[in-house]
Amino acid sequence: MSQSRGRRCFSGVVDSSAAPVHAVPFVSVRPSRAPVVATSTGFERLFVAEYARVTAIAARVLADQAAAEDVAQEVFLDLHRRFGNDPGAQAPAWLHAAAVHRALNAIRSRRRRGAREERFATGVSQSDDPQAAVEVAETRRAIRAALARVPARDATVLALRYSGLSYAETATALGIGVNGVGTRLRRAEARLRKEVGDASL
Repeated sequence: MSQSRGRRCFSGVVDSSAAPVHAVPFVSVRPSRAPVVATSTGFERLFVAEYARVTAIAARVLADQAAAEDVAQEVFLDLHRRFGNDPGAQAPAWLHAAAVHRALNAIRSRRRRGAREERFATGVSQSDDPQAAVEVAETRRAIRAALARVPARDATVLALRYSGLSYAETATALGIGVNGVGTRLRRAEARLRKEVGDASL
């Protein structure tokens, strides 16, 4: 192929009048290292994984979300003071049981001070029957008061189980076998019902 013919073939592709293209110098690029990410401590991972559950356990006892969050924070601080940044595999169970005990203590403190804060049950709106709302609130108050009067062993199993923990998780928190949870729970329920009934007489 002649040079003139070759120029004609490429004349439609390359515009000879365009600005000259400057050569780009070759740069050797080394693979970049992955960014260094700070590794979270065992305590921080535990906090992220368990904070909501610990709060829910305390809320089941207190029926007060703000107070339950205070309890959860106190429990985590206590855990960190005791065990540091790596509290170990038993830490969740310790947190669950500690949340119940601290929440029960909060109820007892209220009773000693004579502070009675009433809250309507979740889901009861202003458009509902006011009498029904008062009855629900009174029932919840009576149950919380009875929970603070029954033995701590009974109150703990009730709060753990009805805050959403499984039988296995409840057993771990209590340090007992899974088969023993049902028996302890039934006895605790019977004592709570009796306590509520006796208080209403």
